[in-house]
Parts: sequence; C-alpha cells; structure tokens
Amino acid sequence: MPKHDFNDRMLSLGLARVSEAAALASARLIGRGDEKAADQAAVNAMRDQLNLLDIRGTVVIGEGERDEAPMLYIGEEVGSGSGPEVDIALDPLEGTTLTAKDMPNALCVIAMAPRGTLLHAPDVYMDKLAIGPGYRRGVVTMDMSPAERVSALSAAKGCSTEDITVCVLERPRHEEMIAELRTTGCAIRLITDGDVAGVIHCAEAETTGIDMYMGSGGAPEGVLAAAALKCMGGQMFGRLTFRNDDERGRAEKAGITNFDRVYTRDDMVTEDVIFAATGVTDGSILAGIRREPGFLTAETILMRSKTGSVRRMTYRNPT
Repeated sequence: MPKHDFNDRMLSLGLARVSEAAALASARLIGRGDEKAADQAAVNAMRDQLNLLDIRGTVVIGEGERDEAPMLYIGEEVGSGSGPEVDIALDPLEGTTLTAKDMPNALCVIAMAPRGTLLHAPDVYMDKLAIGPGYRRGVVTMDMSPAERVSALSAAKGCSTEDITVCVLERPRHEEMIAELRTTGCAIRLITDGDVAGVIHCAEAETTGIDMYMGSGGAPEGVLAAAALKCMGGQMFGRLTFRNDDERGRAEKAGITNFDRVYTRDDMVTEDVIFAATGVTDGSILAGIRREPGFLTAETILMRSKTGSVRRMTYRNPT
C-alpha cells in the first residue's frame, strides 16, 4: 500500500467538522441532567464524521477499552481506509457534567498527528504543570513545590506573586496544594471539570487571566492539552501517578516502563499535530452553541503546530 504524507493543511478543516458535529449533536442535551446521553450523542456524531475523512486513523486517546464500545475506544480504527496513517486523540465531550448542568467550558476536543507520534497514555491520573509561551525553558519544573513555581514564574514575568493566577481542578486531593499556593498570595481559579480547557487557558493569559495550571487529572486529557499547547506555544510537563497495581498494569499494557518519567509537551506529542475544539457551553475560550430560529451556531478553534496558526470559525447550521 503506498505511503501517504500527513497533509495537515488539507486535513485540518475536516477535523474542525468532526468537533463541530459532536458539539451540535450534544447541544440538545445541554442542561438536561443526562451526562451519558450527552456523551453518547457526541460520540456518535464524532465517529460518523471521522469515518468520512480520507485517513487510516487509530484512536490512541479515547474513551476506554474495546469492551466499552459503542464509545470511541482505544484502538478503534476510523476513517475511509485510504490516505495517511494517523493517531487520533479525542474527548467527544470534555465536561459531560458541565453539559448536563449547563455550566461553562464544556468542549468537544480532537487532535490528529502522524501514526506513532502521540503518547499512548493509559487511563490513569497525571500530575500536570503548564504555563504559556514566552518564558525560558525550565522556568518552572515538576521538582519545584507549588509555592516555588509561583515565585519562579512571578520573577520571570517581572511581577509580584500576587499578580499570578493559577488554575486548579477543584478536588479534595488538591486541598494541600491549594493551601500552599494561598501562602504566596496568588489568585486561584478553581474549575469543577474540564482540565483540557484549564491548560489551554495558560496559552491565552491576556484573555483568560490564567498564568499557570497545576494539579492531577486524567492522563488522556493531558495528551490532548499538550497537543493544543504544541500549536499555541507554552510549556507543559506531566508525570503519571498510580493508585494501585491495576493502574500500573494499564500503563505497562500501553508500553510504559518508566513509571517516574516526567513527560514534556514534546514527549507527549513528538511531531506536528492539528487540534480542533468546539464550544458546547459558553466558556472563556469559546462561545457555546447558540440557538436561533431555524439555526444552531457553533464556534470552533482550529490550530496547526506546523505553522503555529490559530483559526477561529463560526459555523451557522440550519436545523
């Protein structure tokens, strides 16, 4: 079979259609209190659109193992079967709870890269640290304490620690970290869900007001966030964390042998990547689905790491 190059320019608009379709499909379930139905609607639409693309795609970041289908499972093959071999990372509905409760920052998210270039992150937790572009490499590290990170970033930014805002997922496991961050005087933006959006916020600090993201969340979402930062600029680090032997087994199954490794953004996404996200509910990155008589309108952000381009698009779709 002939080798096909990864033509990110031609594939990017198709990828935007994938996230748009998922967002539009889940829109009717915003605020309806049914997380599973909202997620399933997004999954079905995303799969249908992916299968229209001329790719030989493999889902490497998805929604669980094969026996959990009809979700877009890890290892599922998508696309028309012709065209380039690609890795796909996706979260059909990042923020199922946010959608069910009509809360901000629910997104449909997908990334695509050449085969073998996205980290096959197991479904475990990842300790994450991210900052936006414009800082020297290593200005903050995983080895620093939370307070040290705030001090280092404020020094690099030339401001007081009180002028730094850190985004943290609101979970009991982060209580000690939050208490330590409070000692620096920094502001903390607590989010209930959606840590892909939380990391992306760092890349648009002037708009979002967020300078740094830290804390543990899903490892698959970490790879998606790294794909976005590879396009937008910024630094990200991640270290897998394990609660039991079953989770270590999942990592081994994914080919991971060094359980203490700190992954950089470019370790998680080793070559050029394209990334698309469409807003479901209103957020600080994207507007949610808008309803008008006879129409639904979606806003999508589409990015290519090869060029560093960030395109925002509005799609008005007749209902």
